[in-house]
Amino acid sequence: MKLIIAIIQPSRLDAVKEALTRVEVHRLTVVDCQGFGRQKGQTGGMRGRDYGVNLLRKVQLQIGVNEEFVQPTIDAILEGGRSSEQGEFGDGKIFVLPMDDCVRIRTGERGSDAI
Repeated sequence: MKLIIAIIQPSRLDAVKEALTRVEVHRLTVVDCQGFGRQKGQTGGMRGRDYGVNLLRKVQLQIGVNEEFVQPTIDAILEGGRSSEQGEFGDGKIFVLPMDDCVRIRTGERGSDAI
């Protein structure tokens, strides 16, 4: 079992959800978050003054999957999350973490059956 955490641009969320549906990944958690990477934030203007915005709005996806769904899930996020064919700075990151256990609260099922 793995926990896949993906940080993507909010505008790409619908495309990622559609791509995940095509590979039969139907369960995910979406969290609004802020951050920056290589693009180091952006500059904004308000009332004639420029100011730096250090944090950009992003969306974090948290998806628990069994081993056979790891690569299809990553591929779907790559497909839906890229802003162009080659990708651009700020498109996001995907982290794959080991998951020791999962427990379904309703039934008490554990492990891969709970995912």
